[in-house]
Amino acid sequence: MSTTNVFSTEREVQAPSITLPDSLKPNSRLKMDGLKLLSCLPKEAVPVAFLDPQYRGVLDKMNYGNEGKSREKRRSSLVQMTEAIIEDFIQGINDVLIPSGHLFLWIDKFHLCQGFSNWFTGTQLEVVDLIVWDKERIGMGYRSRRVSEYCVVFQKQPKKAKGVWKIHNIPDVWRERKEAKDHPHQKPLKLQAELIAAVTNEGDYVIDPAAGSFSVMKAAHLQNRNFIGCDLDG
Repeated sequence: MSTTNVFSTEREVQAPSITLPDSLKPNSRLKMDGLKLLSCLPKEAVPVAFLDPQYRGVLDKMNYGNEGKSREKRRSSLVQMTEAIIEDFIQGINDVLIPSGHLFLWIDKFHLCQGFSNWFTGTQLEVVDLIVWDKERIGMGYRSRRVSEYCVVFQKQPKKAKGVWKIHNIPDVWRERKEAKDHPHQKPLKLQAELIAAVTNEGDYVIDPAAGSFSVMKAAHLQNRNFIGCDLDG
């Protein structure tokens, strides 16, 4: 009896070549609104996007009472995203992803538990995986102390792994020590680099419309990919 291998180490899905407007200089730290960046990109043109929304989920739910004073000063000072703005970002990402393209969404524990499916209404994005980042540093918490963050993996229809996802040794619990903070939303460089390698080919574009520390740009360059991203703070 023959069996069909569901794995592949080559990508059959190819991203098209794209022409960017002069305002979108690739491989640079653009200072602009992420929604504007998404609106300037051609439709169904990029294979992967990252999004780390600046929501107040953790701060509001924990409500320690001294955010911005003795704790979380840098995080509290950032421009907050409303639920409606997050939905607009996700819709914009849905529009620019190629069929079977991926979105890696960083999310906090509270939204993960309470649900976020309403953010994806009207899109072609479906959850296909979840990766837990063990930061190897203990954080705050009234009850359990936080050592993890969560990356939800979405794929645009048609949903498939074979011929699309080409690296198969990424664990769903990833241990990477959180280094000194360049930014309140600092994310794991090595994990993001592996995820980029899994769902793109060399020379492909990786986008991040809310780039923060621009760690995704660094990760893309480690894998010889191009980057398009921005942040309000540049």
